[in-house]
Amino acid sequence: MGFAGAMVVAMAVDALLGWPSWLFARIGHPVTWLGRLIAAIDTAWNRVSDPSALRRGAGIAGALLVIALSVAVGWVIQSLLWSGWTQIVLVGVLAWPLVALRSLHDHVAAVANPLQAGDITAARDAVSRIVGRDPAALDEPGIARAAIESLAENASDGIVAPVFWGALFGLPGILGYKAINTLDSMIGHRSERHEAFGWAAARIDDVANFIPARLTGFLFVLLAPRRSEALSCISRDARRHRSPNAGWPEAAMAGALGVRLSGPRIYHGSITNEPWLNEGARDPLAADINHGLAVYRRSMLLLAGVLAILAFA
Repeated sequence: MGFAGAMVVAMAVDALLGWPSWLFARIGHPVTWLGRLIAAIDTAWNRVSDPSALRRGAGIAGALLVIALSVAVGWVIQSLLWSGWTQIVLVGVLAWPLVALRSLHDHVAAVANPLQAGDITAARDAVSRIVGRDPAALDEPGIARAAIESLAENASDGIVAPVFWGALFGLPGILGYKAINTLDSMIGHRSERHEAFGWAAARIDDVANFIPARLTGFLFVLLAPRRSEALSCISRDARRHRSPNAGWPEAAMAGALGVRLSGPRIYHGSITNEPWLNEGARDPLAADINHGLAVYRRSMLLLAGVLAILAFA
């Protein structure tokens, strides 16, 4: 249970400090380090001239290599630390950059503030930093919907999942998870270049997020202002999402706020028809982003509290 305590330390430090811009300017961030390794493997091993089966095999090998290296680095560092309270604190501090608690909150709040002030241009610019859809096509409900969906999905991917695996295995767990998640974000999409090479990255990410996504959804349900509606929405709509995992936190948040999420959206000039979550509810507005942030804050506090009880009670 010591690793659960270390994750409480990581969450607390990140909530207080985030990842300071001056530190990022000097040393970057562990995810950017992983990104450079993945990009190098993608360039060297993902050859367009190779047949699809060979590219898929290379992608499997590349994903396993990145994950194994990350786990090994975490294990070596952790094995060198003192035991007891010192290890809990040091593991927590070392895990701090891998928990995006404050960053997610600040990025979503940066969308809510100009949107509430009526500055659509600034809100579109802010939301373009956290979603991939075309911001120029978004009106107020579209901007609010994108921000709330990003908040819900990234609460799972950026906080609950790394904390879950860190609480189980310490630094090897949280570093291994961040490697999996970064692989998926960089090569795990269905583009012409990555459909074969990124196949393993996407499948491994689905497995790694299976429990955390559902845990995030039920945290939202527990802290929802509309608890019964959130529970009803998650049971009815979570499996309708294109992702096997993202639908759980997004459906829970849609029900919690009494708004509809997902639905058709535009990527690179093309309309992607996605099913609605909580269809029949109203469209979200700027104020709903702040209501979603309140649910997020309470849920993360509950998660930290449960981890603290497991570690220290």
